[in-house]
Amino acid sequence: MPGPILLTGDKVNFMPAFGAATVVVKPGALAGSGPTLLGGKPVCVVGDEAKVSVPGCTYIAPPYVIPGTGTLKIDSLAGDQKAVKTKVGGKPVLLKGSNFVAVFEVQSQAKQPPPGPGSPIPDPTPKYSGQGSFTTTNIKFIGF
Repeated sequence: MPGPILLTGDKVNFMPAFGAATVVVKPGALAGSGPTLLGGKPVCVVGDEAKVSVPGCTYIAPPYVIPGTGTLKIDSLAGDQKAVKTKVGGKPVLLKGSNFVAVFEVQSQAKQPPPGPGSPIPDPTPKYSGQGSFTTTNIKFIGF
């Protein structure tokens, strides 16, 4: 399915719902490694999505309501986010497409307030799955 080609600087938007966790999301940005420039910006190719990392996002996962922190990443692309025919440097270009699968990796666990005296109880889940999408300013260059 044709779609806009992603370029360096295009935004990576994460949705706040990650299963049982709610994340205070921040946008990420793509950095293209393709050897071709479109509109003066390097093209993003398959593999560039793996370099996206947005650290320092806070989260809660009831009953763990004392916030923790973690890092947002792209876990896997949707089928319509990888070009089938359009390639740069032998690699398929990235397309805006639909939603990708995102992962939130916990660095500092959220905690549950203790039922009585004692220490808060840490969230045992090391990562949560969610979704995200790309925003591009490119409306001129289409990949197939």
